[in-house]
Amino acid sequence: MLKLTNTMSGQLEEFHPLDDNHVRMYTCGPTVYNFSHIGNFRTYVYEDLLRRWLKFKGCRLTHVMNITDVDDKTLRDSGATEVGALKEFTLKFTQAFFEDCKTLNIERPDLVVNATDHIPEMVSLIQKLVRSGHAYERDGSYYFKISTFPAYGRLAKLDVAGMKLGASVDVDEYEKENVRDFALWKQRKEGELYWDTALGKGRPGWHIECSAMSMRYLGEHFDIHCGAVDNIFPHHENEIAQSECATGQPFVNVWLHGEHLVVNGEKMAKSKGNFFTLRDLTAQGFSPRAIRYTLAAVPYRKPLNFTFESVHQSHSAIERLEEFLLRVETGHFEPGQNEKIEEKARWARRRFVESMDDDLNTAQALGAVFELVHEANVALAGETLKENNRPTIRGLFADFQNIFAVLKDPASQMLEAEIEQLMAERQAARQSRQFKRSDEIRDQLLARGIVLEDTKDGVRWKRKD
Repeated sequence: MLKLTNTMSGQLEEFHPLDDNHVRMYTCGPTVYNFSHIGNFRTYVYEDLLRRWLKFKGCRLTHVMNITDVDDKTLRDSGATEVGALKEFTLKFTQAFFEDCKTLNIERPDLVVNATDHIPEMVSLIQKLVRSGHAYERDGSYYFKISTFPAYGRLAKLDVAGMKLGASVDVDEYEKENVRDFALWKQRKEGELYWDTALGKGRPGWHIECSAMSMRYLGEHFDIHCGAVDNIFPHHENEIAQSECATGQPFVNVWLHGEHLVVNGEKMAKSKGNFFTLRDLTAQGFSPRAIRYTLAAVPYRKPLNFTFESVHQSHSAIERLEEFLLRVETGHFEPGQNEKIEEKARWARRRFVESMDDDLNTAQALGAVFELVHEANVALAGETLKENNRPTIRGLFADFQNIFAVLKDPASQMLEAEIEQLMAERQAARQSRQFKRSDEIRDQLLARGIVLEDTKDGVRWKRKD
């Protein structure tokens, strides 16, 4: 049974979908004013692990991610005064984000929705809050009235009772000490982009965007809402307040928040200047698969201290797994079964599943895989691994790859082994002057898209373009 730590309760809870086996999940996507850094991608990787695990468990998933393409930051950095110019500015960073996701093997959500495409839904939601007395207008802007929602502060564990309420704040992001009525709609400023709506000329506040879009596609009450810990307040706290006041029912069943990625003990952030983009790291020669492994290896609720050494270690770990799997796939084993290895492989798979069911405990899941690798390598060295052990080991690694997605395609690994073997056969044929056989092997490889090149340093191969 999958258990997840719900930020709202602070407890590890059994997860049960609201609607039979259908899980509806919303994840806060990027604010597209710059390239996402790997601190951001730590969040997207844990959400990808969750997405993959829910599907592994047999759930039918509807996963919605928003793109924040209008807020204080996008307007500040774009300098746009028209919607078209803003969209042109944010599109390049949106495209870069999904290119980076593909590089990291992060699956694309079922629905990706842009804030600028949902202004009518936001206006309608604000109007509903005004009619019910939960929002008010002041100088052309609209604010949510926190005093009308007694449960405000539950998610962030705030003691609101002693705080002065009623003052309003227009900025999207602020500290916990600044609990104020927050902006739902901001009146147009001179020279600033705006939409002409029933609320007047202006633009939405950041917090109303996610409420409007999540409820538009997932309903007023859905299963899971994800983000990073810095989304808890004010963003998610405000989402809860405005959504539940608008509908009169619970907004989300389970809130999940990933901890920060830190560099030298400090949170990685653009504002601190201590961040790396994925492109920075790959330009330095780091493997995307090693970066994904690094981001996934520490359970999402624990801080992750990022170092170049940790990425090197991840690269070595992946190589060890791939080398082991290649030996298992290409080895010639005696018939029968090594009962000790079979028992260990079955234990490792059980442990893997139990660990991922335990709030996505990726460290423990990886530990189970490496325990099997250690014992099976001993058996390989002693030539005691048997043919009937191969399917069980394959099964565990198939499950591992479905979730962690850090290994090369096993088919391509086997192909490389076959290439080397055929090249050795061709060399032996040439040395024994069996030129017909040598030509047959060259043609066989060419038919599979492999080109051999005879150079002064020996024979090399490459894949045909």
